[in-house]
Amino acid sequence: MATFDLLLKNGTVVFPAGEKKVDIAVSEGKIVEINPSINGTATETIDASGLHIFPGMIDAHVHFNDPGRTDWETITNGSSALAAGGGVGFFDMPLNSEPLVLDAKSYNAKLAEAKTKSLVDYGLWGGLTPKSVPNLEELAECGVIGFKAFNCHSGLDDFPGVDDWSIYKGMEIAAKLGMLVCIHCENDLITAKMFQEALAAGKSTAREFLDSRPAFTETESIQRMVAFAEETGCALHIAHVSTARGVQICTEARARGVNVTCETLPSYLVFTDKDVERIGTLAKCCPPPRDGDNREKLWQRVFNDEVVLVGSDHSPATAELKINDNFFKAWGGISGVQTTLNALLTEGYHNRQFPLAKIAALTSSNVVDRFKVKGKGKIEVNYDADFAIVDLNKEFTLKNEDLFYKNKISAYVGQHYKGKVVQTILRGTTVFKDGKITSKPIGQQIKPVL
Repeated sequence: MATFDLLLKNGTVVFPAGEKKVDIAVSEGKIVEINPSINGTATETIDASGLHIFPGMIDAHVHFNDPGRTDWETITNGSSALAAGGGVGFFDMPLNSEPLVLDAKSYNAKLAEAKTKSLVDYGLWGGLTPKSVPNLEELAECGVIGFKAFNCHSGLDDFPGVDDWSIYKGMEIAAKLGMLVCIHCENDLITAKMFQEALAAGKSTAREFLDSRPAFTETESIQRMVAFAEETGCALHIAHVSTARGVQICTEARARGVNVTCETLPSYLVFTDKDVERIGTLAKCCPPPRDGDNREKLWQRVFNDEVVLVGSDHSPATAELKINDNFFKAWGGISGVQTTLNALLTEGYHNRQFPLAKIAALTSSNVVDRFKVKGKGKIEVNYDADFAIVDLNKEFTLKNEDLFYKNKISAYVGQHYKGKVVQTILRGTTVFKDGKITSKPIGQQIKPVL
């Protein structure tokens, strides 16, 4: 009789082809057997009767801000919150930390923090700014997951947005390296001018802010970045697309052979502009959530498999920065790394009959495929034993005290969810169970296989 480290028994596993009740055996952190019934003994056996087993979520878009801005968020807090939401890995953005990740030295500074503090596995983005273009090769040698750029003001003066020349040259280099470029798309000149005019006119409300970031500023920028990717042959990923039209532009470009994908956020699939006005600055982000008609059209694009992944864009800040009577002056980012799967299960599966297999793809398998990561993101033999165990029918309302963030504030507090993560397993080790972190930091670095 075989002996394993871990046996998952009687659970309903979410596979690409649908759900199936099977057992899973794990040894040395890897899946070694998947069968309807596995006979054997194990150091640990989990009876998952009545529960669904998803591949552990990998969030490709977070800002954990460590080192430097640890009063905003830390890798310890952020990775713990991700684990509480069913996550086993994240890709941390190159800005908001100090130093910014713009060269090998700054990359190694952040890597040193992640090695000792991350509960779950981690990859690091490198920054693409006008000044860092000459550093892209050394960042690639370090093992960055890709290069992140802004086509507008990033919110931080020391991480400037790219001009057309620097993004074109950056894409040329990335194409030669076989690396992916991710870009925040909003027209810089127009959004900056609208912002300045609004402040000069004394505007301060949520509605006035929303009006200053119209949808066309996103779609125009996407079209331009796609044109550069088409010319250079660069693999392009459009961050946090808020509009159905933006997704459509990417779909049409792919149809003519451009290597472009896009992501969207739970905030665009859950909230509308009316919710932003209701919630206030906790729901401020850029681009902002759009109207209800766009939200439903965006969901349709997600149903059609036109969106490759859903990331949280977890962008936390202190309450002093985030809560402000003047909407224009509040920090523009939403804390949400803990609730991505909850949002997709509630708004997608329960409210719109969105298939569980597609949720797993958007949060796991599509992520590893797009970023050329091997051995993770799928429930298959010889893959890492990474699981999110979920009670699909468990209902709860999110409270501030439920959050693992450094600053326990979020636009998602008060949301009622159906579908709760009860246990998260990373490489065969339980890191979260029944509302508690159960492991020391055991995260390992994730690198693309080029």
